[in-house]
Parts: sequence; C-alpha cells; structure tokens
Amino acid sequence: MTEQQTTPAPTPAPASWFLGPLSTTGYFWAVLAFVVDQAHKWWMLNVTRIQLGDRIEVTSFFDLILVWNKGVSYGLFQQESLAGRVVLGLFSVFAVTALAIWLARSPQTRFTAIAIGLVMGGALGNALDRLIRPGVADFFSLHAFGFNWYIFNIADIAIVAGVVALLYDALFPSDDTAPKRP
Repeated sequence: MTEQQTTPAPTPAPASWFLGPLSTTGYFWAVLAFVVDQAHKWWMLNVTRIQLGDRIEVTSFFDLILVWNKGVSYGLFQQESLAGRVVLGLFSVFAVTALAIWLARSPQTRFTAIAIGLVMGGALGNALDRLIRPGVADFFSLHAFGFNWYIFNIADIAIVAGVVALLYDALFPSDDTAPKRP
C-alpha cells in the first residue's frame, strides 16, 4: 500500500484588501460609532447651541461643556493652523485604512471585529471634526472631589472601548482563536 502525501489546503486570501470574512461586522460598528458621534456633535452645536466655555450641569459630577481640542489625545500636539489640522486628519485616515486592512486580512473573532470597528468609527469622527470645524468638539466633563478628568466626546469613548476590547482579546483570547493543545 502506498502512502499518499497530502498537503494542507492553502488559506484563502480575502476577496480584497478591505473586505474579509468579518469586515462587514467591523464596518457596521465603525459606521454606528461615527454616526452617533456626529449626530451628538450636531445636536450639541445646533440644537442646544452650546458655546465655547458654556457649562450645562447634568449631575454633581458630570457637566456638558464645549471645548475645541486642536490636538490629539489629552490635547497633545496642538495645531492652530488649518494645515496642522489637515495633517492630523490625514494621519487618522491613514490609521483607519491600516485598521481596515487588518480587519480584512487577519483571522479574528466577531469581538475583535467590533473592537476594530469602534476604533475606526471614533477616529473618523474626530478626523472629520478636524477638517470641518475649528478642532475636535469635546463635551463630556467628569469631575469629583476637586478632580477634573479630561473633556471627551462619543468618538473618544468608541476609541477607548475598542482599544480596551483589543487589549482584553490579546490578553485573554477566546477559545476559538486560542492555539490547540495536543
């Protein structure tokens, strides 16, 4: 009897650079985060007509206040010029493109796809602000016992939630992505 030598079937490549098995899940969450962020910003700026420095007290530890963040996280790399804001916006678009390729090409779980989508949507929401507004519109101010946390928006919440989910997934991979033990 002769032994047949079998070779494993090659892993199929994604249909394109931007479309893989879980891309639609990630893109759905990216669009959802983007739309909710932009709708909230539109509401705050056009319906409540909040102005720079206005404070709307919601609770004893939470206020709504408009701050134009002309930098990145925590106000780093402040950019006063349009050219500087465009550079930051283009960097965000580059990062979102890299995330979309990762989403399409890497094996992952639905959880990972959602996490990547949240980061993408939040980054796009803040990038659009940089291009059409004086900076990123931030509104949420948490404070207690004399401590004020930085002021943030829904896009920031989506980015942080996505990054935390990716870290969790890296530290505690789900059973379907963990390597099989002999």
